[in-house]
Amino acid sequence: MKGNRTSAGRLIAVGDIHGCVDELDALLVAIEPCAGDKLVFLGDYIDRGPSPRGVVERLIELRSSATCDTVFLRGNHEDMMLAFLGERGRHGEAFLFNGGRATLASYGIPTTVPGEEARAKIPDAHLEFIRALELKHVDAPFLFVHAGIAPLRSLDDQDEEDLLWIREEFIRNSHPLRSTVVFGHTPQREVLWHLPFKIGLDTGCVYGNKLSCLDFTSGILLQVERDSRRVTRRDVAARIAPLKVGSPRV
Repeated sequence: MKGNRTSAGRLIAVGDIHGCVDELDALLVAIEPCAGDKLVFLGDYIDRGPSPRGVVERLIELRSSATCDTVFLRGNHEDMMLAFLGERGRHGEAFLFNGGRATLASYGIPTTVPGEEARAKIPDAHLEFIRALELKHVDAPFLFVHAGIAPLRSLDDQDEEDLLWIREEFIRNSHPLRSTVVFGHTPQREVLWHLPFKIGLDTGCVYGNKLSCLDFTSGILLQVERDSRRVTRRDVAARIAPLKVGSPRV
């Protein structure tokens, strides 16, 4: 789905999952998505964690259920996977060394299998899901991307490499866009708040920390610890209230 919401449902963003399917399931149960809601996933569904295939399968099921609107962004790990498989992407040579072995193992593919041969062993529905991932999504006043933006460029002039890979240059600086950038990619112990410029939702679940999800409409932060099914809720409405969810600022 593209553009702003046309209903009064909730706007919710989910940080980097990296194969942690049990924690994803726990969050989805807690969210209870329903008609009118929009869930934006910030990328990096695969690699490193115990069940990359399971995560992709679960997200496809969510999209197919039509219980809510879904937006799935491309992370640098999906981009590397596509390049490794011989498709459009970047840095395919680094895929296996950045968690790709776990992804291939979840599909029962030995790491010695060449990329194009490995592609034939991945279900078509999974490949189509990964190919269709978006680079950015706007729901004013929020801009959702995987890694961040180049701080000195306009939205139209952003480079795909930056949207998927940028770190310190973006995190350490403000930017002139009239948007709050919601991103993942760079793991933090806690949600990164640098308002009104950015919110970082990668809290390193795959590294033993937690998976985070922010409901912008109700102002609730939901989190589940690694290897746990217990979801905690924290009221952060006071932080995000000044951002005026739904206002046309971009």
